[in-house]
Amino acid sequence: MQQSPEEARRDAAEDAQWSRPECQAWTGTLLLGTCLLYCARVTMPICAVSMSQDFGWDKKEAGIVLSSFFWGYCLTQIVGGHLGDRIGGEKVILLSASAWGFITAATPLLAHLGSAQLVFMTFSRILTGLLQGVYFPALTSLLSQKVRESERAFTYSTVGAGSQFGTLVTGAVGSLLLDWYGWQSVFYLSGGLTLLWVYYVYRYLLSEQDLILALGVLAQGLPVARHSRVPWRQLFRKPSIWAAIFSQLSAACSFFILLSWLPTFFKETFPSSKGWVFNVVPWLVAIPASVLSGFLSDHLISQGYRTITVRKFMQVMGLGLSSVFALCLGHTSSFCKSVFFASASIGLQTFNHSGVSVNIQDLAPSCAGVLFGVANTAGALAGERRAGVTYLRGSSHRPLGASWLPHSCVLPPPLATPALQSMWHPPGWGSDSVRPLCVCACVFRGELAQGENSVHRPGGA
Repeated sequence: MQQSPEEARRDAAEDAQWSRPECQAWTGTLLLGTCLLYCARVTMPICAVSMSQDFGWDKKEAGIVLSSFFWGYCLTQIVGGHLGDRIGGEKVILLSASAWGFITAATPLLAHLGSAQLVFMTFSRILTGLLQGVYFPALTSLLSQKVRESERAFTYSTVGAGSQFGTLVTGAVGSLLLDWYGWQSVFYLSGGLTLLWVYYVYRYLLSEQDLILALGVLAQGLPVARHSRVPWRQLFRKPSIWAAIFSQLSAACSFFILLSWLPTFFKETFPSSKGWVFNVVPWLVAIPASVLSGFLSDHLISQGYRTITVRKFMQVMGLGLSSVFALCLGHTSSFCKSVFFASASIGLQTFNHSGVSVNIQDLAPSCAGVLFGVANTAGALAGERRAGVTYLRGSSHRPLGASWLPHSCVLPPPLATPALQSMWHPPGWGSDSVRPLCVCACVFRGELAQGENSVHRPGGA
């Protein structure tokens, strides 16, 4: 009996998935790639204090440099997802990594080209943001096509642990290099290791066929590789899609603020504290937490729990409970308690890897990259706005240890329409300390409504 076109496409998609050895090799490689992505990303926050002293920047100027990353980062999210869905996520990742690795290694040279260091550093951060913005949408596209659904949460959470591992490596090794050899050495090491990783992927993991990118494909505007089009109108009519976007917005916003400003927060609130403690401990906790969340998610599903229930549980942990600890961070004068609250908040945020990040792949696996790009663009825009608010408040108020930092991490940005405003800020919910729970509750009324029947699968609308 002849197969239907839909069945044939489904079989072809399954044949294109990685075997178990291939999946293990790529998981380890992408874990390292994500680690190096964050090594390059957090070099500037780690070195910001030393660079400010060398170049005479005040807090506002340092904030401009730090937040400029998001100016570029939010512009290429959708492009990265689109390219990943069309030409393959592995190609997009390889090209972008080679470019951001070179720029990171060249940053100290750019700083000494002339007297306008602020301009050069801001330009460098914008370029880095542009190039790194394609990574996670392309990664989402790659994993949605190559990894079996039953193994997707563990694979994504393991690869996602590279973000904490990279921050940990840069926090530990970078702090030592900063003290011993100066801030330039941190950029040289991060950029050089990224270029070595690119060479390894090019040489050992990609076949000749994988490396071929026909110029005709680009000339024709990157036509859809599959025999289906993205049903944008149908996608954005689904409450579950908007819930996923709002979840990603809130999660990304809080993570970006902690990533950019946590070192300065501890440095100014606890001047005598050791940098290797607050730059290492929170991210050290987050690594096993991320892997645990993926293992727990796949295990619960294999035990018969509904996918919708598991995804909601993971996101409540990653969005709701982590916000409680972030709020506590600004209301203690104890260094040990502050490290504990920061560690708990960052560790619980990794449960988002098994929540909304995988949920997007559940909802629309054939266009997961571009849909994740849309969601992450909202998070990047919110992160840029919050970073701008933080450096303005930091330059005009008391030190960063004030409670505005955790509040800026967990409060949702104002949205455009009155209806959405009322959803994020319902009447009577004016306290900063309860809004994170309000956000979590509002989002999860619709979250994963289509979790078990995806909105768009290959071969169908």
